[in-house]
Amino acid sequence: MDKLEKLVKRFDCGEIRPVPWLDNMAFRKIEQIHMKVSQKPTGMALYVELPKFDFPVVFGEMEYVLPDPTVTLSQPNELGSQQSAALISAMNQPMQKDVNNTAVISNFQNPLPLVLDPDIVRDNIVEDKHRRLVRSHRNGPLDRDLKPDPKIRDELNQIMVYPPTQLLSAEEKDLVWKFRFYLTRDKRALTKFLKCVVWTDPTEVRQAIDLLPLWVDIDVDDALELLGKEFSNRSVRSYAVNQLRKADDDDLLLYLLQLVQALKFEHLIDKGPAAYNSSLLHFLIDRAINNEVLGNYLHWYLMVECSDKELGKMYGKVVYHYYSAILQKNVPNGRQRRETLRLQGEFVNHLNSISKDIRSMKGTRAQKRDKLRNILKDQKAMLPRALPLPLEPTKQICGIAAEKCSIFNSNLQPLKLTFVCDDGEEYQVIFKSGDDLRQDQLVIQIITLMDKLLRKENLDLRLTPYKVLATGNEQGMMQFIPSKSLAAVLNEYQNNILEFLRQAHPDTSANGVLGVESNVMETYLRSCAGYCVITYLLGVGDRHLDNLLLAPDGHLFHVDFGFILGHDPKPFPPPMKLCKEMIEAMGGADSAQYSQFRQHCYTAFSTLRRNANLILNLFALMVDANVPDIKLEPDKAVIKVKDKFRLDLSEEAAIQYFQGLIDESVNALFPQIMETVHKFAQYWRR
Repeated sequence: MDKLEKLVKRFDCGEIRPVPWLDNMAFRKIEQIHMKVSQKPTGMALYVELPKFDFPVVFGEMEYVLPDPTVTLSQPNELGSQQSAALISAMNQPMQKDVNNTAVISNFQNPLPLVLDPDIVRDNIVEDKHRRLVRSHRNGPLDRDLKPDPKIRDELNQIMVYPPTQLLSAEEKDLVWKFRFYLTRDKRALTKFLKCVVWTDPTEVRQAIDLLPLWVDIDVDDALELLGKEFSNRSVRSYAVNQLRKADDDDLLLYLLQLVQALKFEHLIDKGPAAYNSSLLHFLIDRAINNEVLGNYLHWYLMVECSDKELGKMYGKVVYHYYSAILQKNVPNGRQRRETLRLQGEFVNHLNSISKDIRSMKGTRAQKRDKLRNILKDQKAMLPRALPLPLEPTKQICGIAAEKCSIFNSNLQPLKLTFVCDDGEEYQVIFKSGDDLRQDQLVIQIITLMDKLLRKENLDLRLTPYKVLATGNEQGMMQFIPSKSLAAVLNEYQNNILEFLRQAHPDTSANGVLGVESNVMETYLRSCAGYCVITYLLGVGDRHLDNLLLAPDGHLFHVDFGFILGHDPKPFPPPMKLCKEMIEAMGGADSAQYSQFRQHCYTAFSTLRRNANLILNLFALMVDANVPDIKLEPDKAVIKVKDKFRLDLSEEAAIQYFQGLIDESVNALFPQIMETVHKFAQYWRR
């Protein structure tokens, strides 16, 4: 039996060539011998089975946990050599196993063995020693008076224009550190400098913190970058918050959605004297108390985050701190404001319940509409008193025009509600239940920001950034803008958008353009250009003529942002939605209006490229916000937006690039085919 056991082990290790038909006979015979021997009374026996290896074990002391290749890939410049970076890149390629059970890269012409070094993510002691010598605190007095020569100054200027997503090499980090005192006069340099600091080195951290008060004031986009997950130092984050204090409430409202997300990176703790001692948290609460509109949106942004499975408890305590601050004695009408927020919550829950009941009800759309109107006639049950509308808190709603409410013909059957304001004005809202509006909310916020950036450059593209507010992870409301879809316009006016504008605002005088009032045509051209650029930059997908709306005054705008960042349910989408009917309404591709449209596109693209860092930093803060299309590939979301800006090109080259995008979109054939298919699908659905 001893001899047989040794032979079986040699067979298991592959030292004996297998012969299937003979192996079956041999193992059957071995089993018979084993049974025969085991029947003899030979006393106790102990069998120990040791682990088997496909290779000789030279030495073993501890089990290493191999690094995750996707983690190390994000810092290829810190690995010490180009070969290491190439290896890390290879580690992300599809792998297969060869006959010797060795992992190899399948996409290479010659298979490359994949050898994972367990020390690859650890500090290189040689590089660490070099860094300590280069950045010795003894050099501080000497570095204070250093000034770069022209060559080094050009290198530093090149580093300063890097986008937030670009990593600095070890040499670039040392260069920025060396001239840190010189760079304090450049507001762009602070974020680059702080990325050079090794935050595990107390000496460097102390020097970096001491340098913050000496730096020239930074812009808002850099302050937002310092509130991201990459910077966890309390002093740095407090410095960023102090810079944000200079922004007025209107500007702060543009970034409020991201600042609420930045609370995730504040490392708030539940207990102890430092519990929820966050400069960002106190800043948001202070500004929300002083401005009721800001406080309204802060409340709803926080309430949506309370439903998060991982951080909902933390946001719930933030809401508690906000409510406690409102009820302080020094806050005017604090209890009334707290009661208003509570009643708003009950009002939204009531609307959500009605929406679900109507959707689950059997019957025709007309029957459901009548049922809705009967429910809404009970004004006191819906609105016990006048309330600020959560979507637009400057509007004080005191009733509902039930006879003007309706239901949209779609799968989720959203409600169209008409509220009556205390000034007699009517405000129309779409309430959706069962749909996550956080992605639409983000896109509209970015469009609003872009509109303000363009207006600062005296470029009014007549955009329509309607209001959107998610009141939960599957409910929300949006402003209704009276308009018609391009599909309906083309169907009603024999494929002629121009005829729609002529009938709404005719002008046969010399001032008219193609029989349309000049102001209406100007609005149409500018809004087309604005949304072409913006939807391209945000990678908005699923563009068809039903989600492009046109108002009688010429405002064209997009709705339904269910696909962004390049995601699209249709194959081969064009860079932007620009169909031939839209161009024909401008007078054709050879008209002066079409040339004007293209010029607006180039100007808008160039202007937004100059503000790319702000937009990229806003998206970076939304990576963990559970926005559907960002959640699919959170590590690539900011990169996708950055690639759209083509920051690697000069301004002239970027304009030429965008010219090509317009021509590609106009001449794309496949989207026209898909539009026809979509039109037939909509017809049969009705």
